[in-house]
Amino acid sequence: EEAIFLRKKITLLRAFSLLIGSMVGSGIFISPKGVLKNSGSVGFSLVVWFACGLLSMFGALCYAELGTRITKSGGHYIYILETLGPLPSFLFLWAEFFAIRPANSAVVSLAFGRYMLEPFFAPCAAPVPAVKLVSLLGYYMVLTLNSWSVTWSARLQTALSIVKLLALALIIVPGMMLLAQGHTENFQDAFDRELLVLDKLPLAFYAGMFAYSGWFQTSFVREELVRPERNIPLAVIVSVITVIVGYMLTNVSYYTVLGMQDVLASPAVAVSFVQRAFKSLISVVPVLVALSCFGTMNGGIFTFSRTLFVASREGQWPPLFSMIHIRRHTPLPAVMLMFPLVTAMVCIGDIYHLMNFFSFSRWLFIGLATLGLIVHRHRHPELHSPFKVPLFVPVSFTIICLFTVAMSFYSDPVNISIGCTMVLSGFPVYYLIIHRQMSSRCRSLFHYLTHKLQLLLEVVQQEIKTY
Repeated sequence: EEAIFLRKKITLLRAFSLLIGSMVGSGIFISPKGVLKNSGSVGFSLVVWFACGLLSMFGALCYAELGTRITKSGGHYIYILETLGPLPSFLFLWAEFFAIRPANSAVVSLAFGRYMLEPFFAPCAAPVPAVKLVSLLGYYMVLTLNSWSVTWSARLQTALSIVKLLALALIIVPGMMLLAQGHTENFQDAFDRELLVLDKLPLAFYAGMFAYSGWFQTSFVREELVRPERNIPLAVIVSVITVIVGYMLTNVSYYTVLGMQDVLASPAVAVSFVQRAFKSLISVVPVLVALSCFGTMNGGIFTFSRTLFVASREGQWPPLFSMIHIRRHTPLPAVMLMFPLVTAMVCIGDIYHLMNFFSFSRWLFIGLATLGLIVHRHRHPELHSPFKVPLFVPVSFTIICLFTVAMSFYSDPVNISIGCTMVLSGFPVYYLIIHRQMSSRCRSLFHYLTHKLQLLLEVVQQEIKTY
């Protein structure tokens, strides 16, 4: 009785919450160890954290301009498709579905499970099977919520963003108090060059950029944003500055209380911090951290389902995934598709190996998307954009991304080679299935299966053009 389409329900506050909720997640609570391990010293690790924040701001500004130039949802995928063509966009989609997104979701889910169980097993480590079970339960809860309601997913994200900022404040305040009292012994010889290994720096940047990742989330839901020309740049700038300040202060607090060796030895840095700083909150902070991870899972599912939705609409993914539930107005098939891959990666994965595995592909395609901004400007000089960044911003961001990707082959050749192979495996799939037309018999069978699944899931094609 009413038109079926994705409503514009994401206001400025919800856009800000989506960005904060996606960036402040498991990263700041697990990445300090990875950054410190690969940078070699406290001082260089803080430099890496600030550099990652600055790089994230550059990327966020590029994506804000892309979001005002290209009016479709879909994030990296649609920007690469519109600027560089269908082959690189399909390779991104292929790598994103089979490697980047499930590995990313598995990392956040495992962090959620670890921190949720930490108070019950302290001072011992939580059993690995229990961590994986709780991780999967958390992921399935978020999956169900996103299948049920766009509004409630957005409201949850807003509430959890407040929880995330509270969790950071509980770490920052005691650390700053100790620092003010003169406890600077952990910052002696902060820039010890003997421990610096240059070929490991890309892995330090991967860990840092993982903590900041999420600054691009509004680009995935562009068609559902209220006043996107104004709200995308505003939400991006305010949220990234907030996170940079919060992350720098959090890391200084970690080092003030724990020191370099304790950070490297800790399986859960935030929990070790609370054990040392104030034991009265030993059971509170891990739960707040777990809720932060829960918000990141929610934001990830919310946005990636839109990528699959748009790719299906553009003809590079099965048409079932561009359909919307007739009553819930959620992209139900696209939301549910990640279920089996994330489950598998949580069951078999290790956090730091997964992080290196998906970071190569992610930053390769983010670099290509910002390269696409330069190409789009050159091809369409007449196009007026309400938000425009200086040319050196996309140029420098693209060069740094692609250089870091190239350097990572020396740092972690095994995991990076696996990620590269995953990307290249999309070539034959593209030419056999997307580029060539299917036979009439295969097409009929495909339509039959799609129709049966459509009836089962109660979904239909979007009826109103929203871009």
